[in-house]
Amino acid sequence: MPIVADRPPIVRDLVPFGARRVDQMRAYAVRHYGIDSARLRRPRVIVQHYTAGSSYSSAYNTFAANTPDVEFGERPGVCAHFLIDTDGSIHQLVRLRRMCRHTVGLNHRSIGIEHVGASDAAVMSVTGVRRSSVRLTRWLMGRYDIRARNVIGHSESLTSPFHFERVSYMRKRTHGDMSAATMERYRRLLRG
Repeated sequence: MPIVADRPPIVRDLVPFGARRVDQMRAYAVRHYGIDSARLRRPRVIVQHYTAGSSYSSAYNTFAANTPDVEFGERPGVCAHFLIDTDGSIHQLVRLRRMCRHTVGLNHRSIGIEHVGASDAAVMSVTGVRRSSVRLTRWLMGRYDIRARNVIGHSESLTSPFHFERVSYMRKRTHGDMSAATMERYRRLLRG
C-alpha cells in the first residue's frame, strides 16, 4: 500500500549545480551506469547517510565546493539531495530531477539524505532529527512510490537490487554509515 504523507517544511539551500557540474554528472553517469544523462529518472531507493561532521555549514561547503572526491578523484564532487541539521531542519541541496553523487552504484536510482552527525546514534538519538528524517523519507516514498525495504543505509548499498556499477574496482565499494541494525529500526519507524 503506497504511503501518503504531507510534504514537510523544507528550506531550499541549493548547492551550485550549473552547466559544468551537470556535464560532469553526465560524464560520470556514462562511465558508471551507461546512461548519457545527469537526470534522475524514477528513483527507486532512498539512501540515508551521516556527514561524520558536526556542522551544517561544513557539510554544505563540502557539497558546494564540487572538488574531486577524496576516494577516487572524480568529479562531480559528492553531494546529497537533502541535508538534515542537528536542529531537525530539512535543507534541500539538489533538485530532485538531478543525479548527485552520494552512493557508489546507486546514484542513478536514488535520492540521498545526509544527516549532520558523526554516527548512527547521533542521528537516531536526537528526536527532532529522527522525526524530520522519517517525515521527509515518508513524503519521498509516497511521491516516488518507494517501498520501505528500499530505504537503506549507505552501509547496505551493495545489497540493493538496484545497485549497478560498470567500473569494476568500484563494484564492492560502500561506507559504514547507517548500519543494517540502525536501518531495521528506521524502517520500523517508517511503517508507523
